Amino acid sequence: MADIVVREQREGVAFLRMNRPEKRNAFNRELSLAVAQQMDELEADDSVRVVVLTGSGKAFSAGADMTEALASVESGERREVMAQAVVQVVAFPKPTIAAVNGFAFGGGAVLAVSCDLRIASERASFRFPGATYGLVVGGAQLPRIVGVAKAKELIFTARVVEAQEAREIGLVNQLVAHDALDDAAWELARQIAEQSPQAVRWSKAVIDAASTVEKGAQLELEANRELRGSPDHVARFSAATERVAGRREG
Repeated sequence: MADIVVREQREGVAFLRMNRPEKRNAFNRELSLAVAQQMDELEADDSVRVVVLTGSGKAFSAGADMTEALASVESGERREVMAQAVVQVVAFPKPTIAAVNGFAFGGGAVLAVSCDLRIASERASFRFPGATYGLVVGGAQLPRIVGVAKAKELIFTARVVEAQEAREIGLVNQLVAHDALDDAAWELARQIAEQSPQAVRWSKAVIDAASTVEKGAQLELEANRELRGSPDHVARFSAATERVAGRREG
């Protein structure tokens, strides 16, 4: 059985590839725990100075595995499948880069914006659909990247943002040809890895403190704990799961 997260390391850079292509790298409990464990190991590894996250197949990540998430919702649980992985990425003290190889929707988009930098393939797209499902998705991270008004637009409407628009609004740092994505991510990570690791880590800490990332992330978790399992969320998420299942069957 293939590893659910594939790791490669060289020149101070660790490249993590989420590997559930048949599920569009949707996060079930296993993938969430695997990403969190990898981040723990890489934080303790002094030879690693930068981490790149990407996906296998056609997607960066479709977010939470809807089948598993729906079962959790219908049973009355208020647990977020992706929370552990996202929290680990947000708290990670070293620089992180999302190499967005395809669509990043829901929790996948949150994972991408939780990284410090984003490089996108021309095939990439983003969507923050929390309002559709009765949740808050991306509210903590998106405003500091694209500005308050644009973040509200994307979150309130839950519309898809294609690669070119993502570049224009600053959602991604670089937009590259699809076949060049891995090389571009390695090169950017290598440039960062050549700098003083202590200075880079402190720079990240100072910038994050200035933009109050931690406070916003905590408030988003609290909001979703309150919203998850509410009648509105259960009805909306169940309907969305049925729509997705119908598209796959068709």
